[in-house]
Amino acid sequence: MAQKPLILAVETSSRMGSVAIAVGKKMLAETTFSGPMRHSAEIFPAIERLLARFARKSQEIEHVYISVGPGSFTGLRIATTLAKTMYLAHPPGRTKIVAVDTLDVIAANVIDLTPENTVSNSRHGARATSFEKIAPILDAKRNQFFIAVYQHQKLTAENAENAEKESKLSSALSANSAVKGWKKILPDSLMAASQFIDKFAGSDVPIWLLGDGLLYYKDKFKAKGIRFLDQKYWSPKASKVYLLGWQKTLAGQFADPVTLTPNYLLRPHAEEKWQLQKNI
Repeated sequence: MAQKPLILAVETSSRMGSVAIAVGKKMLAETTFSGPMRHSAEIFPAIERLLARFARKSQEIEHVYISVGPGSFTGLRIATTLAKTMYLAHPPGRTKIVAVDTLDVIAANVIDLTPENTVSNSRHGARATSFEKIAPILDAKRNQFFIAVYQHQKLTAENAENAEKESKLSSALSANSAVKGWKKILPDSLMAASQFIDKFAGSDVPIWLLGDGLLYYKDKFKAKGIRFLDQKYWSPKASKVYLLGWQKTLAGQFADPVTLTPNYLLRPHAEEKWQLQKNI
């Protein structure tokens, strides 16, 4: 692997799209599309502007990091198609692809937060120690949501030393440690708001929600023990795709361009309808 590959990171899994470029472990810049669902219209101009800003060309891109879902069917296909096209356009083996989980990308918005600065509304009276669980929420349509839950891991001197050793060794990332400092205790799931409330509401330790699925359906998740992070943390971002993608790169976890497919978690409605008619 080149020590300082030119990296393109793409996030089109949710309402607001964005792209970012980096050189090795250094993020150069990120740009967010002008409005919701502007992925098709703005992705290529946005990439071209970023590259031009740093006097780079698309032919120089060696790594493409993409968010592969769950999320918008159209958005996920755009990112996957872009990554495969760039792979095929370059000499064999020149362009490597890294696929990261969209709910991990949203959860990564809290990496730089501390319990002290997460409480956006003082009337909750939440203490610093209460910021222990988070749950990214994405709208899956038809009264269902894509949800995962993460538990904060308290960093002791011993596990901090172990984490440093693992980083130096570029050890493979496990499914429950993709987001630094957080353990994924509920894998990507498809459920109704009522199911989530039955499972996670009512605890003395609040669970904090974030994600674009709350934009229109926040009220569905209101219950005892459930809190909401500020809206600025809700959208997945290309910069976080890069952050998680670089970790996987260091671990040598590249996607197979031939078999790479989005993680839909459920089939598009048109496909389900076709299958239902076929079985009648």
